[in-house]
Amino acid sequence: VDALYAGGRFWPDPLIQINPSFRPGKPMASLVGGGALHERVPEVFSLCGQPLRLHKHQEQAIALAAQGESFVVTTGTGSGKSLCYFIPIVSAALAERATRTHPRTRAIVIYPMNALANSQLEELGKFMANVPGESVVTCARYTGQEDV
Repeated sequence: VDALYAGGRFWPDPLIQINPSFRPGKPMASLVGGGALHERVPEVFSLCGQPLRLHKHQEQAIALAAQGESFVVTTGTGSGKSLCYFIPIVSAALAERATRTHPRTRAIVIYPMNALANSQLEELGKFMANVPGESVVTCARYTGQEDV
């Protein structure tokens, strides 16, 4: 047993990695007007009053979504994968809001764990709070634990 422990089998050397740098994309405002994003999206998805700067994979996902294409995003932790679908969903909901006569469900996002659903709802709520007044879009969670 002592030899197994001494061999480092149970405690390998630490793994040290540098955080990756993701390729920068276009400014969000440049995607407005060409049909890719609704004009209010940069206002919603902003930080300290400045629209988020997109990564290249986010820009590409938004462009595909605007064309009605399906896409799969595989990229590193902290790279903003959720924004690849949240931004197009909010944009589509805003565009439709101007023409619809009654509210409807625009998207259903499914998560494998309640904790992830909770954290994503909280994060999306922070962006929705960037726009004063009436909610830009309505977001809700159903985990089976709510009182319905």
